[in-house]
This record gives sequence, C-alpha cells and structure tokens, in this order.
Amino acid sequence: MQVDGGEEKTSVRGAAAAATAATGTVKPVWALLEEAGQLKTEGNAFYREKNIRAAVGRYHRALLVLRSLSSEVPLTLKGFGPERPALTSEQETSLRNIQVDCFNNLAACLLQKENVDYARVQDYSLRVLEERPTDTKALYRAGVATLELGDAQKAKHYLTQACKMQPNDANVRRYLQIVEEKLSHDLLQEKAMYRSMFASSTKSSVGE
Repeated sequence: MQVDGGEEKTSVRGAAAAATAATGTVKPVWALLEEAGQLKTEGNAFYREKNIRAAVGRYHRALLVLRSLSSEVPLTLKGFGPERPALTSEQETSLRNIQVDCFNNLAACLLQKENVDYARVQDYSLRVLEERPTDTKALYRAGVATLELGDAQKAKHYLTQACKMQPNDANVRRYLQIVEEKLSHDLLQEKAMYRSMFASSTKSSVGE
C-alpha cells in the first residue's frame, strides 16, 4: 500500500522509525495505538473545520503508525527495529478499527477536493467494505466512485445496498436515481445500435 504517494518500502521504514523513541527503544503497542487514535481524532477535527489537507495528513500519519504494527508487513521489512511481541486479539481489533476509520475518512476527504481521485476513493471504500460490508457511507462512496469510473452496473450494486441500509438518505437515493437513468439510457442506445445494424444488414441482403 502506498501512503501519501510514497513507495511501500519507504513507508514501512518510516513507520518503523516512527515507532522508535529517541532512546532507540521501541514504543509499546498501546502507545502506538494511542498515538494513531489521537492522529485520527485530530484528523476528524480538521475535517469538521473543512481543513481537508490537514485532515488527510493526520489520517495518513495514523496509517503510517499502524503500519509498523500490522501483521501484513513482510518480516524482511519489519527487521528495521527490534522485534515486537504479537498483538493481542483486543489490540488487533483496535488496530483494524482505527485503520478502517482512517480509510473511510480519507475517502470522504478526497470527495471534497476540487479534482477528485475517484480511483483512490474507490480503493479506500473497498478496503472499508472488506472489514465492514454493511457500512453505509463506504457503500455510498464506493458507488459514487465506481459510477464516475464508468461501471454503472457495479455502482448500482453498491448504491442499492446503501439504500437498503439507509432508505431515507437523500444523497444515496439521488445517486441511485442517476445510476438507474444512466443504465436506462445505455440500454436505449444499445437497442438503437442493434436496430441500426439489423436495418443495414437487411438492406444489404435485399440489394444482392
């Protein structure tokens, strides 16, 4: 995974460095989880203040801290610092919750930008849905991003699921209507194309 545009190895080195105190000792797991949680909280505050750039920065930093704890980091890359004991099930749950919240909030932030990176919004939203398949906000954002990326049928799937969870959400209903209108329009165009092809084929057969 790239964090804030950096290469994966660089990000992991940065995470390992962030996990090491000035004395050269590794911070305990609880301290890193607390740090990541605090960064997420700061990001939320910046988001409410509509300081999107600062919010994105805090969420990325939180993910970087968590990266040093994740079991997904290859052992060859974890070797930048002293070995850390395995996380307890409670710590693993806390890590995943903060991580998923950050991905969800990053998707929200990116949708606020003037030039939206819909591929990244989709990626972050799908990461959330891997852990929380019924997360309405992630379903909605995945639907919006997927529609903008050109797959209206898949977008309808996400938005339909979101509408089932939140039937009175105006944004979800509006985008679901847009998707259905696009699919209907595409179907009419497809039928018109086939009619045109059939008519041309018929004329060609008559002229032979």
